[in-house]
Amino acid sequence: MFRSRLLPRAGKSLGLGLRTTTVNARRGLHQVPTLPHDYSQGVPNLMSPGGFAIAWSDYMSLMVEKLNALTAGTELEDKDAKTISLLTAREPSQAPIFNYASMAHNNHFFFQGISPEGTAMPDALRAELEASFSSIETLRREFIITASAMFGPGFVWLVKAGPGDYRVLPTYLAGSPYPGAHWRAQPTDMNTVGNDGSATSYFKNQALGSRKRSGDLPPGGIELEPLLCLNTWEHAWLLDWGVGAGGNGGKMAFAESWWDLIDWEKVAQNSGSIRPEFKTAI
Repeated sequence: MFRSRLLPRAGKSLGLGLRTTTVNARRGLHQVPTLPHDYSQGVPNLMSPGGFAIAWSDYMSLMVEKLNALTAGTELEDKDAKTISLLTAREPSQAPIFNYASMAHNNHFFFQGISPEGTAMPDALRAELEASFSSIETLRREFIITASAMFGPGFVWLVKAGPGDYRVLPTYLAGSPYPGAHWRAQPTDMNTVGNDGSATSYFKNQALGSRKRSGDLPPGGIELEPLLCLNTWEHAWLLDWGVGAGGNGGKMAFAESWWDLIDWEKVAQNSGSIRPEFKTAI
């Protein structure tokens, strides 16, 4: 189990929930954010108290501690985690900073998307998702099957690529769903071949006519907004769900249980159906 020496401090919110406080009137320190729900007794039907302590309390403390150590005294120390990951994505020498910032952001996004009992899906969001995936059950199956098929840890995202255009996108390790961070992408990642989710072919088609594009996006990059993510890292599910039959049963059972806890009102906020609270926070 990870143990952090980082002591809680009060401070100003920096988006993503990471916080900053002044030390000797100079340094800014990120902090573990406060979640919207109390999971001190675990996440019902998903994580035991010990599982939650590993997946959130201890893991996020480690991410924040490492991020503090790597950014102290630099122009990045008072930036939020999303901004840090975008600013460091093009620099191989800053890969450790990118990894800790992106991982902190992604893990927080995962926990922000669930609630103790889940919430009902707003009708407007349901209609748009059904138009993209034919049915909510199809979307559910794609999430669970994509998570189960991932050979290695990462995240599975629901992203919005345009009005009424929703896709499922997997990212591996600390990979970011934001196109501005996709400068890190390699031409071929054999870990992702065969289970790239529904967004991959869309991105490839977009790339064909965009090779001369400049700016913050990589060649072929398109704008998209992440709305929801499922964490497939072992620290999120292995303690409570085990390996399971066939080596994937535990992760699949975890994903199936996660689906019932999705905060669909939060997803609707992120999609623009309601004022996007989380979008502006990161």
